[in-house]
Amino acid sequence: MPIAITGFSHVGIRVHDMDSSVAFYGHLGFEYVLGPVGPEPVAIVRHPAGIELNFILNASPEATVNVLMDAPVKHPGFTHVALSVKDLDEARAYLADNGIALSGQMTFPTGDRAIFVRDPDGNTIELNNVVPQ
Repeated sequence: MPIAITGFSHVGIRVHDMDSSVAFYGHLGFEYVLGPVGPEPVAIVRHPAGIELNFILNASPEATVNVLMDAPVKHPGFTHVALSVKDLDEARAYLADNGIALSGQMTFPTGDRAIFVRDPDGNTIELNNVVPQ
């Protein structure tokens, strides 16, 4: 019998500075909950949509390359977090108004569209808008 998973709990993202991460993800609607706590330590932010991110606060500030996305050798692992948005054009305008540069964009054969941004540690965040079929 498989494990009875009841939902998605959270995504852990290793970061080097809690304040800059909380500020960046605040632009995406995440709210600081608590932290740092625990031996790693961890800070927690939550979105009203029910999404939780745990910032693991022990990344080296010298790390400037995201080895999962930017290194020529493709390492196994999670490459990005994708968040659905109601209006992609509105999201794009908000990001531009707040000085957050896009790192990419694409349109899928289904008509779905996505834009990509990088957080202060170079982690990739996809914002996508699914077109009803």
